[in-house]
Amino acid sequence: MASFTVAKAPVAAPKAFKGLSKATKPAAKVANVSKASEMMVWTPLNNKMFETFSFLPPLSHGEIARQVDYIIANGWTGCLEFADSDCAYVQDKANVRFGNSASPNYYDNRYWTMWKLPMFGCTDPNQVLGEIDACKRAFPECYIRLVAFDNIAQCQTIGFLVNRPPRSGDFQNPENRSVA
Repeated sequence: MASFTVAKAPVAAPKAFKGLSKATKPAAKVANVSKASEMMVWTPLNNKMFETFSFLPPLSHGEIARQVDYIIANGWTGCLEFADSDCAYVQDKANVRFGNSASPNYYDNRYWTMWKLPMFGCTDPNQVLGEIDACKRAFPECYIRLVAFDNIAQCQTIGFLVNRPPRSGDFQNPENRSVA
């Protein structure tokens, strides 16, 4: 009976790890262990969040304008939505549950009313800012958010509040959101 010998090729490291410098390799020791006692835990009580910039204080008009510039520069389609404070959260009446899951993103089954139509093909940031102002004048006691969609990737790319009702007491400063 004849015997066959199978030649084994040398095993090479995956291409992703070739040429890594020592600076990119994992460190043997974690440097911030001494700061672990300074880390905080976010309280789930009265700590309501809305999408991208919820951890920040409300955005100023200039900060909103810069975000609108970014949306337009990327060719995304902006869309304004608004909701009364009674309907703005996942557990409220504007929510339709599918199963037992809800994520804190656009597709979390919160349905807000759309302000006009999405701004397809809009290339002027001043038009978007004008629509934000018109929506604020029409619904000053509502939450208003600007979301943007990428028609190539077919997904939401950004979403943030541009108006929080003055009577809402749900915003906490970041230093008050944590417990030791």
